[in-house]
Amino acid sequence: MSAPATEAAAPHGGAADVTFSVRNLWKVFGRNADKVVGTDLENADRDRIKEETGCTVAVRDVSFDVRPGEIFVVMGLSGSGKSTLIRCLTRLIEPTAGQVLLDGEDIGGAGPQRLRELRRHKMAMVFQHFGLLPNRRIIDNVAYGLEVRGVPRAERHERARRMIDMVGLGGYENSRPGELSGGMQQRVGLARALAVDPEVLLFDEPFSALDPLIRRDMQAEVSRLQRELDKTSVFITHDLQEALKLGDRIAIMRDGELVQVGTPEEVVGRPANAYVADFTSDVARTTVLTARWLVREPYPEERTDGPVTAPGTVLAEVLPMLAASTAPVRVVEGDTLLGYVGRDDVLRAIAEDQLDNAAAAAAIEEEASGEPSDGTVGHGPPENRGGTGGPAPTGEREVT
Repeated sequence: MSAPATEAAAPHGGAADVTFSVRNLWKVFGRNADKVVGTDLENADRDRIKEETGCTVAVRDVSFDVRPGEIFVVMGLSGSGKSTLIRCLTRLIEPTAGQVLLDGEDIGGAGPQRLRELRRHKMAMVFQHFGLLPNRRIIDNVAYGLEVRGVPRAERHERARRMIDMVGLGGYENSRPGELSGGMQQRVGLARALAVDPEVLLFDEPFSALDPLIRRDMQAEVSRLQRELDKTSVFITHDLQEALKLGDRIAIMRDGELVQVGTPEEVVGRPANAYVADFTSDVARTTVLTARWLVREPYPEERTDGPVTAPGTVLAEVLPMLAASTAPVRVVEGDTLLGYVGRDDVLRAIAEDQLDNAAAAAAIEEEASGEPSDGTVGHGPPENRGGTGGPAPTGEREVT
């Protein structure tokens, strides 16, 4: 059993920088759950716990923070515990142990009335199965949460119309769910969640039942709404490509544990273990890693008048710039020059994708720098690299 990947707790007084804070969360199904957490069995594997207690560990000692305005994706295969985890965040499933804090408030300590208020005002959930009321018009489905709050009919319908327009369903207000396609019904579910203006949106594999093209459209829709509304989101999926497309950060689960939490670049470029490496093995690094990941100081005598790009530009878009220039690309953020990315830097990233022998990638590094390589393939941002593409930047410079 691998050691769980957890995040350090937010510093005292830093609650404003954290929306959800999950600490040492457990969910054990079975009558003897109290014989697992806090005992010698809590470090045992699932099979042994099942054999000795009859219990199933769904979520094991999970800790992480979700920051305001980010999409935090939790992904894993079937049975990894991801859907149980998101239901524990709202207490649709009662956790066995641990804490879930929303804006510093312990959800586990909330009584029934306070929990209803939190669900109605601060959180909204979008499910895989749309959960629409078939006999109600679309506008009444979208306005349902406001109706439960007691909002007057005219006011809730006005809000519902705005949300229907926002998700691209203007003109369907008086239709019934059965008259809409699956993708359109999921848009209704999204509009219903947005209508109550929640602080946090929770998505439980909302697009897994959709056709690939509709699914891609819905992913783009979530990204657009996130930019426009700046909501905090927790998104559950089993699809790595979906996680990489949507997530500001990704948490990978296996057997109820977190095995890695990081940005898409960190997950793909610096996998925590062999499981994550295998999970991400089919991902082309050039479509995920960015110029910031490979930025470096210039080599001696190297030209420094190359084209300019932003640090968030993926390497696949940097390649045409390098092909059109003999100088490395300058990576610029605002008015600050962060460093350079050259052809050999990108070739090394491609080599790590395609070559089994790490020494081959190291040879590219050696040829680029003109210095002997120790055979270690470095990658990642400057502070995490050892010898990749020259010395790490010692400071930022103003662009001239």
